[in-house]
Amino acid sequence: MKRLTSTWLVLMLTFSVIGLFTSSIVIYTYYYLRELPPLCTSFKSPFPGITIDCERVLSSRYSDIGGVPLDLLAAVWFIVNIILVLTYDLGPGNLAKLALDSLFYWRFIGIVVVPYLIFVETYLLHALCIYCTIMHAMIIIDFIVITVFFIKAGKTPNASVH
Repeated sequence: MKRLTSTWLVLMLTFSVIGLFTSSIVIYTYYYLRELPPLCTSFKSPFPGITIDCERVLSSRYSDIGGVPLDLLAAVWFIVNIILVLTYDLGPGNLAKLALDSLFYWRFIGIVVVPYLIFVETYLLHALCIYCTIMHAMIIIDFIVITVFFIKAGKTPNASVH
C-alpha cells in the first residue's frame, strides 16, 4: 500500500540518496583507497580565516567516534532514513506506523549533530570539507522536508496510520 505521493516519496528520498552517495565517496576514497576524495584541494573559502581543506577535516581528531569514521555514521544515518521512508510508504499498517514514528525522531538525531560538526570545522579546525558540507546540507534539507510532511499531513508520533 502506497502512503506517499510520488512527489513526497521523491523529496523524502532524494536528499538521503545524495547524502549517502557523498558519504560513500569519502568512505571509499579516503578510508579504503587512502586518497583524498575528488575536488578536495585546499583553497581559501569566502569565510575569513577558514579554508576548504578536506584533508584537515578528515584527518582531525574530531573525524571519528571511538575509531568509527563520522562519514560511516553519516552513511548509516542516510540508509536508516531511506529504510524508514520506504517502510512507511510500502509496509503493512503497524510496521508503517512504527516507521513513521521512528522517522519523526530519527530526523532529530541528524539535525542535533550538524551544528556541532559545523562548529568543529569552522571554529576548531578553521577548515571545511566540501563533502561534509554537502552531507550537512542534505541532513538539514531532509529535516525540513520531513517536518513539512508531518505538518501538512497532520501527523504526529503515535497517531493512527491513514
